[in-house]
Amino acid sequence: MPQPAELDFEATTIPQLVRWGVETWADLPAIRDTTGEEAGEPTVTLTYAALGERIDRAARALVAAGISPGDTVAVWAPNGWPWVVAGLAACRAGARLVPVNTRFKGGEAAYVLRTARVRVLFLVDGFLDTDYSGSLAGHDLPDLERIVALAGPASDGVTESLDDFLALGDGGGDVAERDRLRDEVERRSDATTPDDVSLIMFTSGTTGRPKGVLVRGGAVIRAFHGYGRALGVRPGDPYLLVNPYFHAFGLNSGILVCFQFGACNLPVAVHRPERVLRLIERERVAVYPGPPALFQSLLNHPRLGEYDLSSLRSCVTGAATIPVELVVAMQQDLGFDVVLTAYGMTETSGLATHTLPDDPAEVAASTSGRALDDVELRIVDDDGNDVATGAEGELLVRGYQVTPGYLDEPEKTAETIDADGWLHTGDIAVMNADGYIDITDRKKDMFIMGGFNAYPAEIERVLVEHPSVGMVAVVGVPDRAMGEVGAAFVVPSPSGRPEPEELIAWSRERMANYKVPRFVWLVDELPLNPSNKVLKPVLRERAAQILAAEAMP
Repeated sequence: MPQPAELDFEATTIPQLVRWGVETWADLPAIRDTTGEEAGEPTVTLTYAALGERIDRAARALVAAGISPGDTVAVWAPNGWPWVVAGLAACRAGARLVPVNTRFKGGEAAYVLRTARVRVLFLVDGFLDTDYSGSLAGHDLPDLERIVALAGPASDGVTESLDDFLALGDGGGDVAERDRLRDEVERRSDATTPDDVSLIMFTSGTTGRPKGVLVRGGAVIRAFHGYGRALGVRPGDPYLLVNPYFHAFGLNSGILVCFQFGACNLPVAVHRPERVLRLIERERVAVYPGPPALFQSLLNHPRLGEYDLSSLRSCVTGAATIPVELVVAMQQDLGFDVVLTAYGMTETSGLATHTLPDDPAEVAASTSGRALDDVELRIVDDDGNDVATGAEGELLVRGYQVTPGYLDEPEKTAETIDADGWLHTGDIAVMNADGYIDITDRKKDMFIMGGFNAYPAEIERVLVEHPSVGMVAVVGVPDRAMGEVGAAFVVPSPSGRPEPEELIAWSRERMANYKVPRFVWLVDELPLNPSNKVLKPVLRERAAQILAAEAMP
């Protein structure tokens, strides 16, 4: 293996990384897409050189379609090679990439597209039996000019096929025009700076309305290069990506890490334990990041012992409390040599801390690691004063990877990032004498279901639209399989009492599955404090009592 050409990972950009990766790892497999095998579709294997050709053709097509530097391009699709092509082409064309959650319903996606003023949308209809393009019908999307189907033919004139769109990048058969488009892509790639915003990743806050987090491309690469080194990622490593590409855990720590280290991206669109075990054995997977629930599902699988998992070498997990026993089992039963835990949020480009390869299992299980190089952490009380070592307080983060702010929301930006540049995470943490942090609670009410962030206020805002719901409060409750699930306390409206099962079914039609409450309990009133705010701690205690009583024989 020749030594890779020099690249300063602390001062580069996504388009420049893509170009460098394609040149450096040209003959290595970049992606091996088996996502269609269950439907009888062939596996698609692309080297870095072949993947680069497709990315550049799509980038030329975006330029030909009138996309200018700073415009927004969205991808609403499952993990697979077309997502990588579309997403990285947007960056090569100088656009801002907007990943869209595949679990979003039409109204949720339309809000994101409208807010980000997306001009071109790439999508895949039919994933999870969802008509994505059809779900956008009737929504006001004044900036959206093109919807491109990444897989299958164009449908009902709403979308154009990927092949038809890519043809735009060929200059209509005019070689001079194709060369002009190619030169423009390179010019835009050269002109991009590490401080430019390359991604707009939408997350929800306690207001219940999604916010567009501005993410600098250079910050992502700088943060995750150290992460990749800690994982020990090597050229040619089969790198299993169940983490969805629309999430920082899939895009930043997956697609872009593969480009940095020459690993082979193995996308999984839907996590099914037996299929994952089969892929690990067949593809000789070396690196497999994911939330704890994924690893627990493998450990619980009755046929675990029938699969050869000896190729597994390293993983990173997080996003939930992790028992020491789980980390030990991941090492002993799944065979990982390195198990890292990490902490990050979209506002920190997806990463702020991680453990180190030599840390013992107890440290990996009981902490989220220590700060990245050149990143600062503080634990403060409600008055903003630093607390003593080992005391609880809100975690603050300051560093190069902190977002410059929220899209078109200066007031919310000022509420979250203070004048000294400290990001107020809203998470309650403890820091030990070695600088390792343990996230003990959430100042905000967010809970994490199977690795997906769920925000009660957003869920509540939908639930109150039901005619039989007068008031509602949602809390997260522990769940062995998913980490946490939602529980809704509902005060009926004067029109009648809703049936819990009917309300859950109604919710599934209007919000992503991970947001839908698993439990619905009818109550006469919600506990309120003197300011008429719902006492969520009281509801969590009440939920624990209900679940304990239901579990009794």
